[in-house]
Order: sequence, then C-alpha cells, then structure tokens
Amino acid sequence: MKVALINGSPHENGTTAFALGVIAKSLKEKSVESEIFQIGSRGLQGCKACYACYKTGKCVIDDGLNQLAEGIHACDGLVVGSPVYYAGINGTLKCFLDRLFYSGTGRFRFKPAAGITAMRRAGGTAALESINRYFEFAEMLITPTMYWSAIHGLNGEQAATDLEGVQQLEVIGQNMAYLLEMRKNAPEIPEAVDRVKTNFVR
Repeated sequence: MKVALINGSPHENGTTAFALGVIAKSLKEKSVESEIFQIGSRGLQGCKACYACYKTGKCVIDDGLNQLAEGIHACDGLVVGSPVYYAGINGTLKCFLDRLFYSGTGRFRFKPAAGITAMRRAGGTAALESINRYFEFAEMLITPTMYWSAIHGLNGEQAATDLEGVQQLEVIGQNMAYLLEMRKNAPEIPEAVDRVKTNFVR
C-alpha cells in the first residue's frame, strides 16, 4: 500500500515538508509506503472551466499536472499539506487541487484522505476546511484524528517543538494505515450515482 503526500508549500524543506515527514514515518511504522509530490514550487495554472475533462478524464492544460495526477491516482491514500496564506491554502495548491479533483474525482472514491496545515500562528482551521471540501465532494474517507491536524512553526525546527501538533500527525499516519487495511478487506465499493444538478437561476 502507498500514500501520496502532497506538499503545497513552495519550500521543499519547510514546515509543511516537516509535517509530511512525520506522517511518512508514522505510515512506515505500519508498513505503508509513501511518496512526496512537490506541488507548491511548480508553475501551475488555474482551472479554465472548459469541461473538456468530462470527456477525456484529463486536463487540457499541458503543464505537467496530468503526469502528476497519474502518480497520485496510482496511490491508495492521499495526504494534502499546505502552508497557511491569509487563513487559506497556498495559491498554487488551490490551482492544482481544483484541476486534479475536477478531472479525476471518480478515481478518488473511498480512498482514505487527510488534510494538514502548517502555520506560524493562526488560520489553520479555515485552510483545513478548504482542503477537506475536495475529499467530501470526491467521496473519500476522511482520516480521523484527535484534534485539528495543524502544526505551528516558522520552520521544521520550531514545528518539532509543537508536541501536540506532532502527535496529531502521528495519529493521522496510524489511522490512515488502519483505514487502508480496512478498505483492502472491505466489501465492493458502492456503484457511483449520476449527480443531479439544479441551477437556481433558470
């Protein structure tokens, strides 16, 4: 089993990377592999709402997202990590998630997922809610933990002293490993239903 760890920060070795490393270690202790996908430093465009991916299952923008998506879809679970910018997620990560989930929502159904945020002081819960919306709309299994999955610190060294935050990340790794094992032995996933869409202005 393997989990995709998405680093939404432009810093490959910053606080978000430290947080993902804690989860990776926790997963490894449960014999679950992981792979980090560095997103925040890429030049990715936002979704154009052209709806072409409805027919092709891929995004029409050729900037490397589709190649990243294939690697992520091949994994059994997903963790999305983001720094907190103005009480929200990183802009590049937002562009990435919009297109990743819009073009491949059906491929995420019932996979375990977790969102984590890294911040200096505040805004983490609002950013975390933004990440979790993608999981909900894609019918993913949101991995439980004991509190908000957020960690504080300007860098990894500071974040390591946030003992409660570190514990939440460790629990995410443990609980995601449990969900992966449970899913492996679970009954067949329910068939997806066609969405009913109601436009409020006609």
